Amino acid sequence: MKIWLIGAYGIVSTTAMVGMKAIEKGISSKIGLVSELPQFKDLNKYVPLKAEFGGHEIRLQFKNAYEAALDNWKQNRHFDYYYLEATKDELENIVAKKGTALNCGRGVKELGDITVLENDGLTLREIADRLIEDIKEFADDETVVINVASTEPPVPYNPEYHSTIEGFERMLDENKLEYCSASMLYAYAAIKLGLPYANFTPSTGSSIPALKELAIRNRVPHAGNDGKTGETLVKTTLAPMFTYRNLRILGWMSYNILGDLDGKVLACEENKKSKVISKDKVLEKLMGYSPYTITDINFFPSLVDNKIAFDFIHFEGFLGTRMKFYFVWDGIDAIVAAPLIIDLARFLLLAKKKQKYGVIKELGFFFKSPMESDNVNTHKQFEELIKWYNTLI
Repeated sequence: MKIWLIGAYGIVSTTAMVGMKAIEKGISSKIGLVSELPQFKDLNKYVPLKAEFGGHEIRLQFKNAYEAALDNWKQNRHFDYYYLEATKDELENIVAKKGTALNCGRGVKELGDITVLENDGLTLREIADRLIEDIKEFADDETVVINVASTEPPVPYNPEYHSTIEGFERMLDENKLEYCSASMLYAYAAIKLGLPYANFTPSTGSSIPALKELAIRNRVPHAGNDGKTGETLVKTTLAPMFTYRNLRILGWMSYNILGDLDGKVLACEENKKSKVISKDKVLEKLMGYSPYTITDINFFPSLVDNKIAFDFIHFEGFLGTRMKFYFVWDGIDAIVAAPLIIDLARFLLLAKKKQKYGVIKELGFFFKSPMESDNVNTHKQFEELIKWYNTLI
């Protein structure tokens, strides 16, 4: 298996690389990998737990993935240093290609001197062709592309360019920069090459009709959006309890603080908007009604990759009595997210081998805003994943 990562030098990507190589060396357990649960015990026959990595990156101050991983580790100390040194040789051989930050918003630009990387003076068609060539040079028949780049601002839907693949191609040829984003271009490049694709961010990615159409034409499986790793994972696991017990949620407040590059990007309101929408709309889907909600995300630099969420739930029970529930999520984002990157690559590659294509709704278990599905109940999503897997094996 080969995994091409958009945002290859980010902390999630480098943590996935270190973890995968440590597992291959037999020096790490497989805890955290959904695909290694007993329910999926035969997956190794089709997609062994072994991977090569490549990717695109807009921050090119690092020579290779080891330098990026070391920088991430120095800021976070999020795993034992032993694993980083044990995988140094492998990570030094992973060198990212220059990506694009087209319409990624002010939050991404403020990470460094990104302006030149927006389009490098190239047209949309030239950017797309460059991305395709980069991935093609790396890829084989067992390659999966996963977007773990920083969150983009929402892109206004334009039916002329987003509703059909012919319109999308015309957008590229006419260089309509304002209607396109980096995540669209990466998704287009992957699907054009026939490679399975997952969007682990709330950015647009492959969710527009044009790229869904291309995936059907090219018989490519894809999934997204926005990996469900922390506070929303707890929310979509806990909220069904209130439904099962016929308790009415009156209001739910979620206050999230985080540091690192993710937090810095989300400190920008235009970038934050995509994330808040993704996190906030799950309750209506779960409950069938819209309780009062407050969802906020704030940058807290000293936390780096340690994400903390404070949730307050006001609910009504028997005889109209109002009660309260509180919880705190305190997790290292890269540690909970990185194994899911490997899981998604394995399940998408399995889908391709079993000739499944289009949106793989059953992989909604991994996402806050699963494409073409209103099921965000973690319990039911897991049952769907198992059932889907069993139909393939």
